[in-house]
Order: sequence, then structure tokens, then C-alpha cells
Amino acid sequence: MFDIQPTHGHRILQDGVPGMITSNDDFGINDAGIMITETTISRFEGWNSNGIPEFARSRKALQYANSIDDYVATMIEGDNGGYANDWLIGDRKTGEIAYLELGLQHTPVWRSKDGYFVSSNFPRDASVIKDETDGWNANDHSSSAEARHVRWEEEMKAHKGEIDVEMAEQFLGDHEDAFTHQQGPDQRTLCGHVDTAKEGVPQWDMGPYNPFGAVQGKVTSSDLAAHMELVAHAGHPCGEDFLAKPFLAAHPEYAWQTPILRDMKAGPWTQFSSGERAGK
Repeated sequence: MFDIQPTHGHRILQDGVPGMITSNDDFGINDAGIMITETTISRFEGWNSNGIPEFARSRKALQYANSIDDYVATMIEGDNGGYANDWLIGDRKTGEIAYLELGLQHTPVWRSKDGYFVSSNFPRDASVIKDETDGWNANDHSSSAEARHVRWEEEMKAHKGEIDVEMAEQFLGDHEDAFTHQQGPDQRTLCGHVDTAKEGVPQWDMGPYNPFGAVQGKVTSSDLAAHMELVAHAGHPCGEDFLAKPFLAAHPEYAWQTPILRDMKAGPWTQFSSGERAGK
């Protein structure tokens, strides 16, 4: 977890890995009250080799943005299409949220002060789907992205007005398959377990039982962000462990991953605050 106080711009709290200047999976807050995350647009096609890399734009946006407008403008300027995402942006100062679908040809923005946005790797805008994806089918609810889309909509509509941090943690660990209407972790549940999926994820060119899925979870709220705080969880948000040895024994087709495939033990939901130090 990185707590960054740059010489210029805003203080940042985000997750990441050594050597990266931006969040490893684009979740962060700054001391101007801006909160961001994103999901990658599935089957996206588009590239401008003269553009600015996403990691540079996203770091600049979170470091210098005072508003949703600032964040959107920085992400669009120099857009190279190399990492096309749906960005969910909140401003705790104004109570406004926004949804930026950052394609290359199209960059639509939706905003709300009394609503919600969800994203789970599906393209939303008709022009983005038509012009910038490889034949995305928004009506295929058997796909991981669209099944999770359906499930997010169900959860939001059922709980609008009462969602808090604890409920958000439960959402991220949810095991309801909105396509089969069955309980049990798989590629279509909000807590993704592709390693249990005999169908794999064809939309992402993943074969059956690919060791892939949700590997962490993060939540914040306007109240937490006001104190530069967020809550995070390592491993499957549901709390289940992934164990490499029994997985490889059951699926020897992935034996080539033996040297690098490790156990993923699920940790507890943990609150992180700006100003903390390791081991304290």
C-alpha cells in the first residue's frame, strides 16, 4: 500500500507493486476528495502509438485532479487506447460520481448525484461496442462480464440507499451466478474463481479451469476518504484460499505454471490510513 506525498499536487493513498508509479490495479484516493477505480474493457481494439501511456496519465490524474472534470480531462488528453478502461470516479466534496468509458475514438461520460454506476469489464456505450470492440455481445449473459453486470445491477437495485463499507465487502465476496441462478464460485460470480470454471472465459481467450480470478478487494467511502483511509483484502474477497498443489494435481494441463504458481491465502479485511508505517 503506497502513501505518497509528492512535492507538487495531492497526497495519494493507493495499492501497487514496486517499480510502478501508479496503482497496480487503479484504485486510489487523493486528499482533494477524488476516489477512482476502473475495469478493463473486454475485446477492445484500438491503438495510437503517439499517445501517452495509461500509467502516466492515471498517475498524473490522481496526483493533480481537484475535481471529476480534472480527472476526466487528464485521462482523455493523449489517450493512446493501449489500456482501455471504464473509470468510476467520485468526488466526496460534491457528492457526485461519474463513469468515463475511455475508448480511443469515443470517450463518453455519465454523471450522477443521486444514482450509481457499476462496471465489470463490459463496454457500455453503443458506439464503443460498434467501433472499438471485436464484436462484443452485450446480450450474452453467459459471459463473465455480462453475468457480473447483471449481478451488480441486482445488488444495487436491492440495496440502494443503504450501502456501506461492510455491505460492499459482502458484494465483492458474492457467489451468486446470475446466469445459472446457482450459488457457487465460478467465472461469472462477483468474487471470480475462473479456476473452477469448466467453460473457462472464451471472451478473454482463457481455457477451462484457468487459474485466474479475483485476487484482492478494496473499498472506500466518502467518510473514509475524508480521512485518507480505505479498506483492502488480499486473496479471494470471499475468504477462500487458492492452493497451488491440489489445483495442479487436478489440472495437470497447467503444470507448466508450476515454477511460478503459488498459494493465494485469503487475508482479513484491513483498514489502511495515510500516515501509517510498515509494521505499526
